[in-house]
Amino acid sequence: MDFATAQPHDLRTIAFDYSVEPTLLLDPHADQIIDANPAACTLLGYDRALLRQIKISALHAGQLPALIVFTQAVLAKGSYWTNTLTPRHATGEALQLEYAGSLVPQGERALLLLTMSDLEQRRRRHVDAAAEDHMRGGIAAWQRVERVFQDIERENQLILRAAGEGIYGVNADGKTTFVNPAAERMLGWTADELVGKEIHPIVHHSHHDGSHYPDHDCPIYAAFRDGAVHNVDNEVFWRKDGSPVWVEYTSTPIRDRHMVVGAVIVFRDVSQRREADEKLHAALAEVDRLRERLELENAYLQEEIRIETNPRGIIGQSEAIQKTLRQVKLVAPTTAAVMITGESGTGKELIARAIHEASGRRDRPLIRVNCAAIPRELFESEFFGHVRGAFTGAVRDRIGRFQLADGGTLFLDEVGEIPLELQGKLLRVLQEGNFERVGEERTRSVDVRVIAATNRNLKQEVARGRFREDLYFRLNVFPVESVPLRDRREDIPLLAQHFLLSEKLKSDLRLSEGDARRLSRYDWPGNVRELQNVIERAVILAQNGRLRIDLPDAPGPHQATGSHRVKSDARPAVMTSAELRDHERSNILAALAATSGKVFGPGGAAELLDIKPTTLASRMKVLGIEGMRTRTGA
Repeated sequence: MDFATAQPHDLRTIAFDYSVEPTLLLDPHADQIIDANPAACTLLGYDRALLRQIKISALHAGQLPALIVFTQAVLAKGSYWTNTLTPRHATGEALQLEYAGSLVPQGERALLLLTMSDLEQRRRRHVDAAAEDHMRGGIAAWQRVERVFQDIERENQLILRAAGEGIYGVNADGKTTFVNPAAERMLGWTADELVGKEIHPIVHHSHHDGSHYPDHDCPIYAAFRDGAVHNVDNEVFWRKDGSPVWVEYTSTPIRDRHMVVGAVIVFRDVSQRREADEKLHAALAEVDRLRERLELENAYLQEEIRIETNPRGIIGQSEAIQKTLRQVKLVAPTTAAVMITGESGTGKELIARAIHEASGRRDRPLIRVNCAAIPRELFESEFFGHVRGAFTGAVRDRIGRFQLADGGTLFLDEVGEIPLELQGKLLRVLQEGNFERVGEERTRSVDVRVIAATNRNLKQEVARGRFREDLYFRLNVFPVESVPLRDRREDIPLLAQHFLLSEKLKSDLRLSEGDARRLSRYDWPGNVRELQNVIERAVILAQNGRLRIDLPDAPGPHQATGSHRVKSDARPAVMTSAELRDHERSNILAALAATSGKVFGPGGAAELLDIKPTTLASRMKVLGIEGMRTRTGA
């Protein structure tokens, strides 16, 4: 072409084709590449004809929003630039380019002239220009400067590699700039996997409990936002395998010409130290807990010693006592709940102690709770404890009986006295082993074996709605009856002699045969407790080395027992039919006890009562007396 005679249009075409800058002519409204100069074809890897067939959006796959923003900015302002768009080379590689766009008016149809600059080539040109400047100053000077920088770089690398602490850098965008070998070892990530990427989402994204750790809360990033040094000693970094490593670190801002351009982070693994500290704190807490528990147990047991009045063993040789001891032997090794029933004073606590001392919990305490002696409003505090300020008068923390009995046995004496509203909470502890102190939300766990005792008929209490049926069944897993003294008369002399020789009386007096017979004939409505009191009184009243047995004016086994209606004119007592029935039942039971359950034959209960054996058997059936031996021999 003759450039001297060329028209302006032709000159523009020539300038477009021969420009060293890769250039595209675009129709943004039609999403079309109108033309591309040879430099653009070389940069993008397409021939000219093929580029004219490719849509602009296809060249920027996945970047449509950014492309729209850029083209609209050029159309609105006349010119605009960006380095956020990365077109795809024909090989599929993303190109790092800078776009400069300018508006080309074309009537109603506005076109866009897009000039593309390869950022890597630009960087190389700058390096070449700097090298040329140094060359002008002399190759020797340039080499000296290069050696200085190489030495500094080598020294820095040696320091970073030798450091025992993990070290890495981040720029102002939060992207990693370098990672030293110690950091690679501690985190499991290589430098190649971290450099150029935001490090917070990789190693610092969550707290130890798994909750999200927003990057705007991160002290590492804060260093290049506020320009301050941040020291942290209680956080975790996350290894490549997903496990946490406890670290303490310092994030120090990096400045360039008084501007913060990033931060350097120095960290160390403190997992072992933290684990040792936690074990030490746990051990100290356990020591404190055990000391508090021992102090409380000691105070409790000292109190128990002060109020203890019953003998420490079960005394007796009767069949009733032997049956009780067999039951104790059976149930003691288990963890089953035991319900001891019987009249007051029959020694229910002695049975509970026997079960505990024969169990695997004998080395832990047996904690006794007299449910009948606790004020209604203090039941929950007595059972579960309370914290200071939980209610008026709660001036300090107090441990409850359940926690005190942890690992041992809890003896609930007079369990029928527990208020109905508290029985549900008691049931929950028995079923789940968990409770909360009054005024405290923390749930505590205990391992307690429960033995309950009552002189009430709990079945009737359940029927009357005064005792929870589910709690009754939970407590009544293994029932044991504490037999009244009048049903084991052969044990009365043994018990009386035991009390005489007890540490409390320290008496050298002995029972005479007459004393023993007299004691055996009495019905003992107060049971063993009443017998103990009578013996103590007899020792006090003793004269000339002889006991003075002072029994109340009460009928023996062959006389009327139970309630008696005595009129003021001292006429004979008149009994109702129910009283007569009770009297007859007690009389027969006394005869059976005296004959060791023998009904028929010589020396049997029928002969003692002077009635026919068949009559006695019939009356026993009517009165509900069962389980007695009916042997006919002597």
